[in-house]
Amino acid sequence: MRILLGASELFPYSKTGGLSDMVGALAKWLAKAGHDVGVVTPLYRGIAKQYPALEPLDYRLDLPLGARTVSAQVHTLAAAPRLTIYFIDVPEFYDRSAPYQDNGVDYPDNAERFIYFAKCVAHLGRYLPWRPELVHVHDWQAALVPTFLLDYRLRAGGGNQPRTCFTIHNLAFQGTFPRAKYPLTNLPWDYFQPAGLEFYGSLNCLKAGILHADQITTVSARYAREITTEEFGCGLDGALRARAGSIIGILNGVDYEEWNTEENPHLKHPYSVRDLSGKAAEKAALQHEMGLPVRADVPLFGGVTRLTDQKGVDLVLSALEEMLATNLQFVLLGSGARPFEAAFRDLQKRFPQQVAVRIGFDQGLSHRIEAGCDFFLMPSRFEPCGLNQMYSLRYGTIPIVRRTGVLDDSVVDAADAADATEAAARANGIKFSDCSSAALVRAIRKALAIYEDAAVLRQFRVNGMTADFSWAGTAKRYAEVYRQILAR
Repeated sequence: MRILLGASELFPYSKTGGLSDMVGALAKWLAKAGHDVGVVTPLYRGIAKQYPALEPLDYRLDLPLGARTVSAQVHTLAAAPRLTIYFIDVPEFYDRSAPYQDNGVDYPDNAERFIYFAKCVAHLGRYLPWRPELVHVHDWQAALVPTFLLDYRLRAGGGNQPRTCFTIHNLAFQGTFPRAKYPLTNLPWDYFQPAGLEFYGSLNCLKAGILHADQITTVSARYAREITTEEFGCGLDGALRARAGSIIGILNGVDYEEWNTEENPHLKHPYSVRDLSGKAAEKAALQHEMGLPVRADVPLFGGVTRLTDQKGVDLVLSALEEMLATNLQFVLLGSGARPFEAAFRDLQKRFPQQVAVRIGFDQGLSHRIEAGCDFFLMPSRFEPCGLNQMYSLRYGTIPIVRRTGVLDDSVVDAADAADATEAAARANGIKFSDCSSAALVRAIRKALAIYEDAAVLRQFRVNGMTADFSWAGTAKRYAEVYRQILAR
């Protein structure tokens, strides 16, 4: 098949979260499976310097954006056999320090930036010489692509246009902008109505993908069910229920070529299920790197996360206030809401022998936290597409998660098993249900009990490290969905 992906971030070129990892891995594994794959993504600041092999495409994109025309240069990179990256170069829009925000505040021209990006994806989907059969776009930043392709098909009276697939990674982020931004789409006003792109008087980009994509996917089976409910539907549950027959949940995979414990440039001490001694060495190295006392007898908890309400970081803060009275350590890598950043810095200041915090993102440190910690805290209020719990499992770090979304789909608690024998063979994490710090405290106390029993601790680690979330199977599932779309 000939497949074009469109995403606002793409590992290893740009990243703010799991979307980047997922699209990068999907593209790579589809190409490995023999499909012809292209990915369209913005050329953010620093990419051209870091990847000098970029080559300019031999034509520019001159596309309308409301009353004006915006020109874009397209640069290509042959990332792997059968895999080409198309970078959209508009310095006015994408030569920024970060993809979406500056100092935690959305760029005021995000509507212009990503409506234009969606137009570029749709245009390339129609006109690239290798003629993509299907365009697969991700999240609100590219969600208008199915609408643009549908509108062209309707105005052209048919034609051989690519079919579309739309993946919702996080329904909470919808790309909602004032009505005055709608003319930037250059679509007829017929689309701007409650049954269309209008959402309480505003333009809702994500709603466009829900309404007009040939197929909708989410990144876990449970999240596919959750988003059709009022509790998790973020105001779009009605539109999602209307398309329930076109929604499929496909569990995210992990790129084990990137996330592994034996051949990893970010880790100094390789280890495996057969020999876990390197994990103990990684723990000591992490404690030293983060400025904590190097102690093997103290359980080390960690987190790598965006500091937002969704991620339950307020629960972590509250639980730690109680649990730091016990013998444990905690390390954090993340950034986000300023009050949360300040609260974790304050916690570190008050408990310097137990808490270490790094505000920001560091890919290498994220690997070392996953490898060096004994337990990983992920008490999300909702979690569409989390990957860190899967990274933790492969690194032998026991995840502590809420029973929601992909966390419930991917982590096995002893209580999930039918009996004690199955629990011993499968349990690899700790799950709790109530969205409260008290429930998280109880889960942490379970972790402390596991840590005290060396045999149980090792079994949990082995169960996690042998769980298989490889991308080969996930990419195969997406290919099956693509074939179903093209066969209709």
